[in-house]
Amino acid sequence: MPHPLIRHERDGAIAILTIDRPAKRNAMDLPMWIALAEAMEACSADDALGCVVLRGAGEEAFCAGADIAAFATERGTPEREAVYAAEIGRSFQSLRACRHPVVAACRGWTMGGGAGLATMADFRVGGPATRIGIPARNLNIFYAYDELDPILQSVGYGVAMEMLVEGRVFTGAEAYEKGLLSRLVPDEAVQEEALAMARRIAQGAPLANRFHKRALQELRGALPISAEQYAASRTFPYTEDFREAARAFVEKRKPVFRGR
Repeated sequence: MPHPLIRHERDGAIAILTIDRPAKRNAMDLPMWIALAEAMEACSADDALGCVVLRGAGEEAFCAGADIAAFATERGTPEREAVYAAEIGRSFQSLRACRHPVVAACRGWTMGGGAGLATMADFRVGGPATRIGIPARNLNIFYAYDELDPILQSVGYGVAMEMLVEGRVFTGAEAYEKGLLSRLVPDEAVQEEALAMARRIAQGAPLANRFHKRALQELRGALPISAEQYAASRTFPYTEDFREAARAFVEKRKPVFRGR
C-alpha cells in the first residue's frame, strides 16, 4: 500500500523514491519497510524506467536505519520477529533485485539499515558530511548472509570487519577511499549528482543496462551456504542482549551485554 513517508516521483525515465521522515533522520518503521519494498518492486516491473534514485528528505540524513523506538510494538514475539525479519529482508533485496540500476543519494547519516539499503544499491553518491556505518553489534543484531554479501563484494573482508565488528563509522571521504561510495561531491550537490548520474544511466540502452546488472550479479554465483544456514541467517535472534540494547537506546544509556 502507498505510504505518506515513502514518496514516489517520476522524472522522465527515472523514478525517484524519497524516504520522507526528516524529523527522525528518515528512520524506518515496519510499515515504511513494507512500503519501500512495494515501491521498488513496482519500479522494477515498469519497462519505461531506465534508473531508480533512492534518497532521504532533508539535509541531515539519507536514512538512519530502523526506528528502534518502534521495536516495542513491532517486535518481541516469535511471530512478530518472523514478520519483521521477512519484511526488512524483502525491502533490502528489492533494491538488489530491481531490474533497473539503482542510485542511492547518501547525504548525511547513512546508518544501520540505511547503510544496508545503500549497499544494496548499484551506485552510491555521498559528500564529506556523509556518515556511513552498520552498528549492528550495538544492538546484538545479525545481518543475513545475503545482506552481508554486497558489502563483502564491494569493499572486501577487512573493511566489512571494520564496519560490522569494530563498529567503524566512516566519513564520506573515508567511504569513498574504501569503495563504499561511487562518487564523492560537495554535500549540497549530492542529490543533484545522484539525479545527474541517473540521467546518464538512463541515456543508455535499457535492455543492455538490465542485462549487465543481472549478469554481474549472476557471475558472483550462488552464496556458498546451505539452505539451513541461509534460513537461519534470515531469522532475527530475539536475545536478552537485544532486549537490553533496545531498552538502553530508548533510555539513552549504554547497554550492558551478557552474551545471551
